[in-house]
Amino acid sequence: MPVKVFRNDITLVKADAIVNSANPEPVIGGGAEAAIYEAAGEELLLTERKRIGDIDPGEAFASPAFGLSAKYVIHTVGPVWKDGSMGEVAILRSCYETSLELAKDLGCKSIAFPFISTGTYGFPKDKAIEIAYSSINRFLKHNKMTVILVVYDKESFKISAKKFKDITAYIDEHYFDDKDETFDNSPSGISRNRRLERERMLNMHSKVPAVIPVDVTEMLKKSGASFSSRVQEMVKQRGLKPSDVYDKKHILTKKIYSDMKTQGDEYKPKKGTAIAFCLALELDLAETLELLASAGWTLSDSKRIDLIIKWHIETRDFNIMHVNNTLNSFGFDRLDKYER
Repeated sequence: MPVKVFRNDITLVKADAIVNSANPEPVIGGGAEAAIYEAAGEELLLTERKRIGDIDPGEAFASPAFGLSAKYVIHTVGPVWKDGSMGEVAILRSCYETSLELAKDLGCKSIAFPFISTGTYGFPKDKAIEIAYSSINRFLKHNKMTVILVVYDKESFKISAKKFKDITAYIDEHYFDDKDETFDNSPSGISRNRRLERERMLNMHSKVPAVIPVDVTEMLKKSGASFSSRVQEMVKQRGLKPSDVYDKKHILTKKIYSDMKTQGDEYKPKKGTAIAFCLALELDLAETLELLASAGWTLSDSKRIDLIIKWHIETRDFNIMHVNNTLNSFGFDRLDKYER
């Protein structure tokens, strides 16, 4: 089931469970928490909250919802943002994961979340939104539940809506279902019918922009270099150290880089690993297609996962964590699981 996003007061949303971004101590905080207590009945809900006691960041506990339309209020404590090096990301992810598992154990069919820690706790909204989407969608891969993200402020709603609207629009514009079509043997892997259709559209609608596939074959004719030698040459050209490529990236390890160098021309990376190298080197789309082709891979318009990766490259968002979060949000596995 997809994640729904509403701009509303969370106390007015109908769901089996409503998540309260709670104070770690059993006291009534401000903002949405104060509204939840008021709608539920302050004395009744506070009495239950005191029975729970202090809550550590990332944990979640349930109480009755009393005057709310929900059955339960799930109290979870988000992290206070410092600089990102104090485990804030892991704690925020745990807030969503533990709340969802608790709702599941309680038999809930629906749950409403605020964007946790984006208020007075200062968690950057764009990062918090990505973590929310990826955590929820990972849960929804194996569980059935309606999940509602309730956004109170206009800025968070715009950030949330725009990113996923942009990616969805990009996929809708470029996606081409290649079923029952014949593919040529060129490294680009673009179907003949797709190429002919693009040419027809260009001729009929000269003012309509079209995406013209890069001719990777011509690039390869100019250089028969292997994937390994190309990567090492690009690292050298950019004045990078090998550690600049693998240290900051989640799926590129020192061992992977060492294996690539040791195996040389025989090195054949999985598709996700090859893409990770392209992101680490911050290659543009033409350079990406060239490097991928040297390993026998490409990015195809007939695969939505490839279009998501293209979107990140064309918008110059090379952060692998962002890419993985987006993939999770659209129901795909992380990049390191992408083998073909």
